[in-house]
Amino acid sequence: MQGQAGGALFELKGICKRFPGVLANDHVDLTILRGEIHALLGENGAGKTTLMNCLYGLYTPEEGQINLEGRPIQINSVNDAISLGIGMIHQHFMLIDTMTVWENMVLGMKSKRPPFLDKKAAVRETRELAERIGLNVDPLAETWRLPVGNQQKVEILKALYRKASLLILDEPTGALIPSETEDIFKVLRALKEQGVSIILITHKLKEAMEIADRVTVMRGGRFVSTESIKDVTMTKLASMMVGRDVVFDIKKKPAHMGDIVVAVENLYVRDERKLEAIHDLSFTVHQGEVLGIAGVAGNGQNELVDALTGLRRVFSGNVKHFNQNVTNSSARELLKAGLAHIPEDRHRTGLVMDFSVEENSLLGYAYQAPFSVRGVLKWPQIRSFAKRLVTQYEIKTPNLKEKARNLSGGNQQKLIVGREMERQPKFLVAFQPTRGLDVGATEFVQKKILEQRDQGAAVLLLSTELDEALSLSDRVMVLFRGRSMGIVEGKRKTVQIVGQMMAGISLEEIDNGEIQDADEGEEHGIE
Repeated sequence: MQGQAGGALFELKGICKRFPGVLANDHVDLTILRGEIHALLGENGAGKTTLMNCLYGLYTPEEGQINLEGRPIQINSVNDAISLGIGMIHQHFMLIDTMTVWENMVLGMKSKRPPFLDKKAAVRETRELAERIGLNVDPLAETWRLPVGNQQKVEILKALYRKASLLILDEPTGALIPSETEDIFKVLRALKEQGVSIILITHKLKEAMEIADRVTVMRGGRFVSTESIKDVTMTKLASMMVGRDVVFDIKKKPAHMGDIVVAVENLYVRDERKLEAIHDLSFTVHQGEVLGIAGVAGNGQNELVDALTGLRRVFSGNVKHFNQNVTNSSARELLKAGLAHIPEDRHRTGLVMDFSVEENSLLGYAYQAPFSVRGVLKWPQIRSFAKRLVTQYEIKTPNLKEKARNLSGGNQQKLIVGREMERQPKFLVAFQPTRGLDVGATEFVQKKILEQRDQGAAVLLLSTELDEALSLSDRVMVLFRGRSMGIVEGKRKTVQIVGQMMAGISLEEIDNGEIQDADEGEEHGIE
């Protein structure tokens, strides 16, 4: 949907921002028109978020100029940005979970009735604003109780409550299911019609093509090009982002399934509240196959992965590796047995963020020769291994001493993928392995997963990206409220059938004719 945008609202000219050893923005130009949706594309580490943090006052550029409607301005703080009508919604929400929606609205703002809060006015204004832009949000709701999609809406409301005329959204759909994404897009289109300018920082090309009026591509901290969305294709954008041709269609060899590597039998797992998260689940994973597990986030995936990787105790049932019972074995014991684990949250469970690249490459290996002999770490061997990971997995880092937190998200993920796959695993658990990655890093990680499968590993892939689950997997099991809705393979592995199962309709119900199969299956997206 391309609307009629007005003249230039903000202009960024020659913006430079440096960090130790890194030129994050190298003389970048960007023009934002009034009443347009402008997608800002680039690989992780391309400098997109840094540029927007300069506009939002979180960083101060060393060089360059920012203009508002043609006149030079100075933005030295977030308060300056807000006063100029700039609102930014970060990739990780900044809401206070224990507060209500209306309390989050007024947080940090001057009261209209000092020293008291005017609750009635805040609730009324929040409700009126939500209704005006078509958001169904209760101002009195406790934030922690809201679904992720509604929390995203509250973040948008919070920025608009502060009279934002420019809304910057950093990866706004990363944690949303398709229906929530469409809801957010409806809101953004409505805001555009009301004259609000929107910058969408994203790596999802399909989303940019769907909603943006114009798109700017960055690569390596530099401006590449600004184009009308009508004049580009996904292939052209991907090539501009990574500097080479990108293959969207995943080419994989036919699976050669061998022996059963992992057998899960009548598994029951409880969550932190002692409530049942996995109910009577049984499945097998074979050598040389990818078994995908699809489902909306929060349907037991976390608890299942924790149980399979030694991070959570099984309440009932069995897990077997090569017919040996490994139920409730420790993570170290499972690693010794041939497990590799790419976790969902690379920051919390994949890496130690204040450890260096070489230290993180050692995680899970520290007690093993040749990296450790009689409890003494052998740093020459560790550095050699880390250097090999950096080279083979194309990890961009200034040096091996660089802290993990200073790497881009894509390079953090490559470090984890390299470390885990170099174990030459018999069983690989890959949980959201491409979440938050750009098109180039996604292509790389997917290729590496298929390499493990073709080398004979049993791969369990858990992904809420349905097209990824369907493309990479040989068979797909759908989880709904901790239960299996069935396993599909071959021609039945379509978006229509799997989408119905994700909504809680079992494959048995479909087979019994209670739900009609679709005539044709779409390869991408839920229609």
